[in-house]
Amino acid sequence: MEDKQHNGRVPVVEDMKVKVLRGSEASFDSEEKSDYPPSGANSIYTAILSRNEAVKDAKRLKTFLELRDKYVKKNVIFEDPLFPANDSSLFYSHKPAMKFEWKRPTEICDNPHFIIDGANRTDICQGELGDCWLLAAIACLTLNEKLLYRVIPKDQSFTENYAGIFHFQFWRYGEWVDVLVDDRLPTCNNRLVFTKSFRKNEYWSALLEKAYAKLHGSYEALKGGNALEAMEDFTGGVTEFFDLDEAPKELYSIMRKGLQRGSLMGCAIDVTSASEMESRTQQGLIRGHAYSIIGLEECDQVAKDTKIRLIRLRNPWGRVLWKGPWNATSNEWSTISIADKENLKKQTVESSEFWMSFTDFKRNFTKLEMCNLTPDTLQGDERQSWTVSVNEGRWVRGSSAGGCRNFPDTFWTNPQYRLQLYEEDDEPEEKQASCTVVVALMQKGRRKQRHQGAVFLTIGFSIYEVDEEMRGKNQHLQKDFFLYTASKAKCKTYINLREVTERFCLPPGEYVIIPTTFEPHEEGEYILRVFSEKNISSEEVENTIEAGQIQPIVFVSDRARANKEIAHDGIWGDIKKKPKRKLFEPEEETDEEKQFRAIYQQISGEDMQICANELRRIMKNVLAKHSQIKTKDGFSLETCRSMIALMDTDGSGKLNFEEFKHLWKKIKQWQLIFTRYDKDKSSSISSFEMRNIVNEAGFHLNKQLYDIIAMRYADEHLNIDFDSYICCFVRLEGMFRAFNAFDKDGDGIIKLNVLEVSPFFFIPAAENKHHQHFLFKIDLSSLHSGSS
Repeated sequence: MEDKQHNGRVPVVEDMKVKVLRGSEASFDSEEKSDYPPSGANSIYTAILSRNEAVKDAKRLKTFLELRDKYVKKNVIFEDPLFPANDSSLFYSHKPAMKFEWKRPTEICDNPHFIIDGANRTDICQGELGDCWLLAAIACLTLNEKLLYRVIPKDQSFTENYAGIFHFQFWRYGEWVDVLVDDRLPTCNNRLVFTKSFRKNEYWSALLEKAYAKLHGSYEALKGGNALEAMEDFTGGVTEFFDLDEAPKELYSIMRKGLQRGSLMGCAIDVTSASEMESRTQQGLIRGHAYSIIGLEECDQVAKDTKIRLIRLRNPWGRVLWKGPWNATSNEWSTISIADKENLKKQTVESSEFWMSFTDFKRNFTKLEMCNLTPDTLQGDERQSWTVSVNEGRWVRGSSAGGCRNFPDTFWTNPQYRLQLYEEDDEPEEKQASCTVVVALMQKGRRKQRHQGAVFLTIGFSIYEVDEEMRGKNQHLQKDFFLYTASKAKCKTYINLREVTERFCLPPGEYVIIPTTFEPHEEGEYILRVFSEKNISSEEVENTIEAGQIQPIVFVSDRARANKEIAHDGIWGDIKKKPKRKLFEPEEETDEEKQFRAIYQQISGEDMQICANELRRIMKNVLAKHSQIKTKDGFSLETCRSMIALMDTDGSGKLNFEEFKHLWKKIKQWQLIFTRYDKDKSSSISSFEMRNIVNEAGFHLNKQLYDIIAMRYADEHLNIDFDSYICCFVRLEGMFRAFNAFDKDGDGIIKLNVLEVSPFFFIPAAENKHHQHFLFKIDLSSLHSGSS
């Protein structure tokens, strides 16, 4: 709702660029059309509550050492129940084309080893699975021994304390996770089908691939991907993506500094259609295939008295197909000194590695992927210490999935994160004071949900500076702000990668970061990381009221409370002090009220009390006399039951006339708000507007409750009709009324025992069916209430 006068201001138009990667570069096949997540309330509720199950499973298991020692002591070989040795762990979309047999290394060869002479890139040979992106990342990982043995702990072998159990560690959305697997591997004709070492009796790479497959649900989930994903999962670093057609002039220097500081790098050639996948260029490179970047060198060209920049690459397939300059037999080797030539040849330790000029690298490859161990990798000669702020969130259809700035009506409903930058860089890159920040937006769990049809969403973010008037106020910025304010910074392009990262130099001040999908109504979970050279404050904006007005509510189970007498409304439990029947003093009736009384008496009978069915009939007749309120068939029985639960002060399950009058007054108040937002007179409102409507009615909720309201009450078109709107408000009123009844000392905190909690979560009790209790089956620790 926009009633404000804008004094001739013209809305700001911002062009949001989008790039959709295809084929393996986007991690999933571009031809797959996805309806994920499916429409409907259940899917939204699942999106709200879902977590990475592989991480949960890993946490539920005992530690590796505890389990290993237990099985060694019992002389039993471990079998992983969470990733069984059957087809469900292999493929989700089809049955295997070949007959797989799961075997342990001790059954494949006579003398198996976990690692022989150290783990290195020669131990990684691709099998029948299209996961070259993963193997390219593993090859990069072997260049940094400290990182390598963080992922692949050394305390494992097939001889000492062997029990068929191994473990690997991955960074997963802000924390390191220990993934346990047994050593049963897929084979055919007694040979490993997937990743293997060139040594027939070395198995660390095959077991690492299995652990990574378990993390994502199956081996098939690893088919097609982006090396950046695995690089980040191996390091917890920050990823950056370079389009080589638009590469910065200092790219060579950026890459060299990155390699010196341990950054992992990969590259690939884009494909424009599925038919191009794994096709070769004229010079022998594979399109859509991931290559590892191993090193960079600068050599003197003897005859020309100039320097030539060279780059060393590795093909996970284990063979070199490069036919261009600087291949193994080309004439270019004669143009450099013998010392340089020997140095370069010495660095090429295996047949899958090759050199090319840096110019040819930029000409032949289309993208560079880099994972920096710290954001300072790209700039300066000294390591810097960085602070990081991590926030997790989700986009929920109809509530907080507003899309990019191209959709101004819903953009403002996206999650918002306040960023305070008041400490300047020690050595700013520009003359004026500035604060360097790196913003990284990562979507969560999409590969894990691939079997459900999930693909990577096209994501990005914008940063807006908050003016002086709004600073320090934890307010959710409204539609008008974004209509008439240009962004201070934003990601270069919205793209369907797992993570989008950008580096900015911003003047000191307060900002708001808006992470979004490109299109509205797309659901997903994400993690937003903000790195800075100095201390920063980054937190999600929950409410449209000032932070000083918020008092958190905490639910605490306390058995001692059971012994304390609490008086409260009858719908919440036993009545300690039963109130008098009439709570409302009779007033002089208006003509409208006289009409109500006549209708009421006609339906209620002599006792002047009505049940839910009778209330529904009365409300239908009353609404028929109000043309401004249109409903299909009056209020639903569910809504009428909720109304009685709200207004029934003595627990009789019925309403008297005075209670009905009070109910009608509330409905009229809520109806006035509804009408202001129902601009097209359709008797429905957009679910995106509920944040403002609920606040206007005096209820201040946390973000999760707004998401659940959209799930519970919006239709398939993301609209909420008048009946659903009233039902929502009746239940909110009942929830706050119940809370206030328990909050005797007014400190915003209540303690309930188990018996007292039950009525809170099932309102009204007669409606404990299907999903009707979802709105209240939540943690109220951050639910906020104003006057209601």
